[in-house]
Amino acid sequence: MGNAKVYFTDMRVYPGKDNLLQKLNKLVEKAGIGSIDFNGKFAAIKIHFGELGNLSFLRPNYAKVIADAVKRHGGKPFLTDCNTLYVGTRKDALEHLDTANVNGFSPLSTGCQNIIADGLRGTDETYVPVPNGEYVKEAKIGHALMDADIIISLTHFKGHEMTGFGGAIKNIGMGGGSRAGKMEMHCDGKPTVKEEKCIGCGMCRKTCAHNAPIIQNKKCHIDENACVGCGRCIGTCPTNAIIPTNWNAGKMVNLKMAEYACAILHDRPQFHVSLIVDVSPNCDCHAENDAAIVPNIGMLASFDPVAIDQACADLVNQAPVIANSTLGENIKHAPQETQQHDHFHNTHPDTEWQSCLDHCEKLGMGSRKYDLIKL
Repeated sequence: MGNAKVYFTDMRVYPGKDNLLQKLNKLVEKAGIGSIDFNGKFAAIKIHFGELGNLSFLRPNYAKVIADAVKRHGGKPFLTDCNTLYVGTRKDALEHLDTANVNGFSPLSTGCQNIIADGLRGTDETYVPVPNGEYVKEAKIGHALMDADIIISLTHFKGHEMTGFGGAIKNIGMGGGSRAGKMEMHCDGKPTVKEEKCIGCGMCRKTCAHNAPIIQNKKCHIDENACVGCGRCIGTCPTNAIIPTNWNAGKMVNLKMAEYACAILHDRPQFHVSLIVDVSPNCDCHAENDAAIVPNIGMLASFDPVAIDQACADLVNQAPVIANSTLGENIKHAPQETQQHDHFHNTHPDTEWQSCLDHCEKLGMGSRKYDLIKL
């Protein structure tokens, strides 16, 4: 088996030449998006709509290029993401769609509809077997993602405080999990209740199939023996009183995330696009974004999600560090003997990203060996 092909174009533009959107369009066509049979089929473009207050998410203009390419080849595109586990502006479908619209993602700007894959409360899910899964046997995936005929990832490649970086695998695996799925990847524990926020409304009891929430003296507590850790009560609580606990360490998150991505992508037509721009140190789930850690680098496309993540990581690690960034400050103050030539580890020393791609290779999702074809 030969190296995977990853196509690359930089972010340079010149007067009278192609602009960035035209360069992206030429990139995906050269990489072979037109070889997919889109005719009359639903194509889920998995994207991150960005948290309110964050400005490093991908601009909707890029999404329109991909949606237009799908339509040009006869497909029916839609932009999609799943609701979040944490409390924010995307924890239910209505808030999520409001956030997407405020951040510029509307049919007028992208040429296609937004669909929240796991429904109103994050509970609209499909149980999907993980081929050769070691840590997850059945992944809980947003239903609309599994209803789609074709999966396209459109990823903002950036740093991440738990997984080292957020690339195509994270966009699909973590992003494609329902609320229960995100709970399974992130946490080994059961949710708990902040009593000062609880109003004793009983909404958690109505959504729980195991009678784990117990209301006493107008306050809820979770019976851990009955709780299965699905996280549905987190999504249904009107005062955000119920929160997850016992967050997994970085390696376990990476391994489970790889298996979720495997469940979504296995034996399905797929295509992956990643943009190394505004490389913030943290996830776009934050309600803010810090200064980029490296300059803008370019846009990549491939049929191999593992290869495109490896290529992005290599390009970032080869890039100069921006001095007034988290990475720049960390390197400046770290003892020389503790420094590694790994921009992601140097940004978040408690993280490592290699295990995710290693596990993806083991699962047969793709190859870390690639040929970078520059346009």
